[in-house]
Amino acid sequence: MNLYPPPEILKAEVFARLPDSLRRIGRRSAWADANKRGEELHSFLEGPAFDAAGNLWLVDIPWGRILRLSPDGVFTVVAEYDGEPNGLAFHRDGRLFIADYKLGILVLDPATGRIEPVLERNRGERFKGVNDLVFSAGGDLYFTDQGQTGLHDPTGRLYRLSADGRLTCLFDTLPSPNGLVPNRAETAIYVAVTRANAIWRVPLAMDGTTSKVGLFIQISGGLSGPDGLALDADGGLWVAHAGNGCVWGFDRLGAAKWRIVSEVGLFTTNIAFGGPDGRWLYITESESGTVLRCRLTVSGKSLFGPENP
Repeated sequence: MNLYPPPEILKAEVFARLPDSLRRIGRRSAWADANKRGEELHSFLEGPAFDAAGNLWLVDIPWGRILRLSPDGVFTVVAEYDGEPNGLAFHRDGRLFIADYKLGILVLDPATGRIEPVLERNRGERFKGVNDLVFSAGGDLYFTDQGQTGLHDPTGRLYRLSADGRLTCLFDTLPSPNGLVPNRAETAIYVAVTRANAIWRVPLAMDGTTSKVGLFIQISGGLSGPDGLALDADGGLWVAHAGNGCVWGFDRLGAAKWRIVSEVGLFTTNIAFGGPDGRWLYITESESGTVLRCRLTVSGKSLFGPENP
């Protein structure tokens, strides 16, 4: 007997496709050599983040590009540099922060495209390979340091860079930490642990430390695992399941309510709520270089400001 009904199946529609003029054909990259067995990637779109004007910002990891996608579906290359950008997050002041696998934490001025380093090392040591990042309401920056960790090497890290510039490693026993998002009350952080095919819940104590980290959701199947995360206004968690061609929608207690299905590829890597009323969920399908979207009945949580649990 099933305790919960099966999730409602929703279909994602194509919002925009990276044009051929921006695709790198027939070229290898160091990132693809390390992470995609040397596959020649035309692009690998990730890290969706909306600005206040409704533009969707994206990264192209292997080619070091920051892209802007207008509300009417037009791509613009804002910056191109010698890096491997993975995650994006807007600060409340409008600056765009970048988790760069190769270079650490960077910041971009959206008006000029200028990129500057914010955090390249921890006590003189390079990071394993930072992956994704998110701001708290108070301006603290949380980010994951994944590198090549996994079940064989569970040493991935979760960091907090406080608003006053203090860097703390909250813990370092994660087998491939990836996307992350705070709960509504910001009393915990959800972390996608890709190689464990799971979502962990990381409680945050009043003094900023953490303990009693637990398994919140266990997923199964697919060719990779959970990647990008987003929270809705009701406290529900949305999970991009890379390698399984779908996005899961869970309620605040972790019950699966929806499953958004991609019809263009299996690598649904990351997600962001957007649109005029915040009820569209935008999805990067990295294999095809496509941005999908799906209309939902719930809106995304506001980017800034804690809410009730």
